[in-house]
Amino acid sequence: MIPSEQSLAARKICALAPIVPVIVVKDVAHAQPMARALVAGGLPALEVTLRTPCALEAIRAMADVEGGVVGAGTLLTPADVKAAKAAGARFGVSPGLTERLVKACIDEGLALLPGTATATEVMAALDWGYDMVKFFPAETSGGASAIKALGGPLPQVSFCPTGGISLKNARDYLALPNVICAGGSWVAPADKVAAGDWAGIEALAREAAALPR
Repeated sequence: MIPSEQSLAARKICALAPIVPVIVVKDVAHAQPMARALVAGGLPALEVTLRTPCALEAIRAMADVEGGVVGAGTLLTPADVKAAKAAGARFGVSPGLTERLVKACIDEGLALLPGTATATEVMAALDWGYDMVKFFPAETSGGASAIKALGGPLPQVSFCPTGGISLKNARDYLALPNVICAGGSWVAPADKVAAGDWAGIEALAREAAALPR
């Protein structure tokens, strides 16, 4: 899968719903019920960050949830890419973009949503063949106004902003023509996960899935 094909695959996944849940799994027992709640609420694309010891196990468990499309976030190295693909990830998300990461995703056939924060980084992504990118960290990198400004000289690029996105400001991002979706962690808050409040998480997912774009 060459970068342009990866980008197209990532774009299709991003188009599934207005919000991609950014999930930190601390207990693998929570993985499947959390995924089922989010998918039932209308958010099928799930980004599991590789920030906990059980993240790969969680991806493996979530991959079996009907209707879900599970990906791995915080991809930093070729080893991360290989492990994520082996665990069942169907896409990957990285905070930035490096040659080693791109080549690893090509080798593994993993769709990649690379991170960018500046015009130079977006142009570098375009050089590789990516026209669907992550904008991170969104709020501290200029927010919706920065993405709007990037759309002037780079109209061919679409964004998935993450970092500081909430129900309160998600609409500002989703209203932009160059934003396909946004990534957010508020739909699976730690307190509801710890309490096993899957109905509450499904309700948050439904609210997010109903956001206009």
